Amino acid sequence: MRRLGGLVLALLLAACAPVAPLPDAPLPGGPGIAVAARAIPQGPADWRPAKDGFTWAGGLELTSPATSRLHGLSDLEVRPDGRLVAVSDEGDLLTARLVLDRAGRLVGVADAELKPLSALDGRPIESKQWGDSEGLALLPSGDMLVSFELRHRIWLYPAAGGPPREVASPQAPLPPNGGMEALSADPDRGPDAYVTASENEGETWTCRLAAPCVAGPRIDKPPEFGVVAVRTLPGGRTAWLLRAFNPLIGNRIELRIIDRGGAVVGRHLIQRPATIDNFEGMAAVPRRDGSVRFYLVSDDNFQPIQRTLLIALDWRP
Repeated sequence: MRRLGGLVLALLLAACAPVAPLPDAPLPGGPGIAVAARAIPQGPADWRPAKDGFTWAGGLELTSPATSRLHGLSDLEVRPDGRLVAVSDEGDLLTARLVLDRAGRLVGVADAELKPLSALDGRPIESKQWGDSEGLALLPSGDMLVSFELRHRIWLYPAAGGPPREVASPQAPLPPNGGMEALSADPDRGPDAYVTASENEGETWTCRLAAPCVAGPRIDKPPEFGVVAVRTLPGGRTAWLLRAFNPLIGNRIELRIIDRGGAVVGRHLIQRPATIDNFEGMAAVPRRDGSVRFYLVSDDNFQPIQRTLLIALDWRP
């Protein structure tokens, strides 16, 4: 009788529980997701950016009503066909088509897909410990490299599909949350070459798929800045993205471009009152006229007080 009474009580409570509302329309299956892109300004209306060779080319705040996983974007690349590729702190892979207006300014994203990265056995990565993807690089072959924190390593995802395989990474002690956030292909050194760096110390390495990594020069940076992204550019130039955070003044971001000899040939600072968040991913698209289009993405850390921002900057040497 006591069991029967408990069952009746449970049924009554279930009948009184609030029912979650159904969506207004059927949700699509598969990896396709809807992404809302709201335009954002470079800064307040009465603020003027420094004349440093960088020009604002549009900015967006990205959200999605279709998924709770469009967060934590930590690096991105742009393929030759104009599709964006990004990875997240939770081991997700985002692809989308960049939408530009007639003037070439960033105005939206379309045709977005979001799916989990696969592990060595071909199954989706299921844990944060193994899925904290931070760096992304596209090799000339089309193969994709992804660097991970917590379990520090670099995996190669074949362009033809299939499970990844582990490739060479620096044999250096790295803290759990200060690993290889910066990762870039280095075609000037070979089709299988790539460069990476430690976030906290600014140590750099050049690696090849089947050869040990070789230490390179240490990045000259203030101690409060971390190295969060890198992209090699034509002519022996390299772009580095540095990030600092202070609770009193917020985020500070520096996009620094150096030449083959290590001299700084371009520098862009983003700090308040400019529009800013936790920018830590960078793509670089060289142009025929010698200029470079940079795309920066911010990692919102899955926090409601932060945003996922995607901005475009044009740099002319």
